[in-house]
Amino acid sequence: MRTFSKLKGLPVYSNSSANLLGHVTDLCLSAKGFIIGLIMEGKGLFNRDRFVPIQSIDALGENGVMVESENKLLSIQDMKTNYTYNTYDDLRYKSVLTKEGERLGLLEDVYFSEKMGTIEAYELTDGFFADITEGKKVIKASSEPLTISKDAIVIDFLM
Repeated sequence: MRTFSKLKGLPVYSNSSANLLGHVTDLCLSAKGFIIGLIMEGKGLFNRDRFVPIQSIDALGENGVMVESENKLLSIQDMKTNYTYNTYDDLRYKSVLTKEGERLGLLEDVYFSEKMGTIEAYELTDGFFADITEGKKVIKASSEPLTISKDAIVIDFLM
C-alpha cells in the first residue's frame, strides 16, 4: 500500500530502455474512485505531460516508477478522449462525507494498492491545529465505489 504524497515527484523510467521519461505530477481516478493511472511531467524541451495507464506500470519503488515501455504512454489529449477522470489535485481538500451525511473531514491523501488500482484508505484532516492536537484521521475504504462531485466526496467506509 502506498500514499500519493510519497509517489508525487518520483522519476518515471522505462524498463525497456532504462531512460528517464519524466516525473509523477498527479494521480488519475475514475468517476467511481479507482486508480486509472498517473500524470507525468515530460522530460526535455518538447516532451509534454503524458498519461501513464495503471496497466503499463511494472513497479512503484521507493525511488522511482518503472513502466513497461515508453510506447505505452498516452498524450494528455489522448487520455482526455479515452477516459473520464478526476485528478488528485482536483480532490485534495474537498469535504468527505458519509452516505448518512456525516462530515468526516477534508481529503489530505489517499492510500492505494498499486497492483489492484484501488483506494484502500483515505487520510483526512480537520485543519492544521486539529492535526496537531488530534492527529489526522485514516479511514479504511469499503468495497463500495465513492461518489465524486464538484462540491464533495461521498464514501461508504468501514469502522
